[in-house]
Amino acid sequence: MSSAATVLESARSARWEGVGGPFRVIETPLPQVLADGEVLVEVELATVCGSDLHTVTGDRPGPAPGVLGHEQVGRVVAVGPGAPRCLDSTPVTPGLRVVWSVAASCLRCARCSAGMPQKCLHLRKYGHEAWDEKSPLRGGFATHCLLLPGTAIATVDESLPGEVAAPVSCATATVAAVVGAAGPVGPETRALVNGAGMLGLTAVAMLSAAGARVVAVDPHPERRAQALRFGASEAQPVGAPIGECDVALELSGALEAVQSCLDSLSVGGVAVLAGSVSPGPAVRLDPESLVRGLHRIVGVHNYHPRDLQVAVDFITEHHRNRPFAELVAGRHRLDELDAAFAAARRGEAPRQAIVPRVRTGRPLPRPTA
Repeated sequence: MSSAATVLESARSARWEGVGGPFRVIETPLPQVLADGEVLVEVELATVCGSDLHTVTGDRPGPAPGVLGHEQVGRVVAVGPGAPRCLDSTPVTPGLRVVWSVAASCLRCARCSAGMPQKCLHLRKYGHEAWDEKSPLRGGFATHCLLLPGTAIATVDESLPGEVAAPVSCATATVAAVVGAAGPVGPETRALVNGAGMLGLTAVAMLSAAGARVVAVDPHPERRAQALRFGASEAQPVGAPIGECDVALELSGALEAVQSCLDSLSVGGVAVLAGSVSPGPAVRLDPESLVRGLHRIVGVHNYHPRDLQVAVDFITEHHRNRPFAELVAGRHRLDELDAAFAAARRGEAPRQAIVPRVRTGRPLPRPTA
């Protein structure tokens, strides 16, 4: 379908009305003409990320009303003039199965020019935008999403289950950034992973695949058992003696976990912090220990586009030998999003799946060229 083709189908979005309010399914027309560099994608499956849950519960600020969701996999429906290429140089064309970055960058500002497009001065984040009647398709909890220029896009193999592919857009790519920030990892590396949720388990799998000896720490026995299935050498409760580690990753945001990462570093060790995305108490930092230990402390927020391709490559290679599919439960319709979030609050699985195209009544027709 060309960018100038008339689109006869409408889109449906599950619009979040604000803290304490339900989701409302809104029907809006699809764009009839795409602008330069825009890509229209039909969402195959989305997952409820922890940040979505924190937004809905009021623990994280978010504009309302708006369409949440930033972990999804979909299929390209249409492309505008000057169609972009995927990260592996594959042309973006209708029919291509893809995942995309959590944000779109301008690629021109000082931060983009300095190699930090994930912190672009004009960043637009999918699932984090206020509702715009003129351009409503900005989140994953919808039948379609309109990708802006400056969005990193990666092609996804048809064999990859949707439940495994969708979290790549946020969880897997974020972990790829975290592990990359830790520097070279190999058989001599002893790594600490604090938090064995979706991100922590993915980090355990990535580190163990690189040959590292991984110690996972989590307060929940079932999560510790799961960490062993994802390749951890040890799984310890919070407060257990850990010993010195070359790499310490913090993915939960808990104050005690951050402190544990800082205190566990061996000489030359690096702590990578990614879980502390909300204001909280300060931690204790001993500058002498930092200096004499040649320690590094690195923060990771969002991720660089290259991390999305690393994530796709990793999950494609390893999803069969680690139980990634078990981390996603449910197959909720858009009009069942309240139930999906309730299940997420109960902790029934690290992720709940949303299948936007499943609906009651007559299914919408697919657009034609």
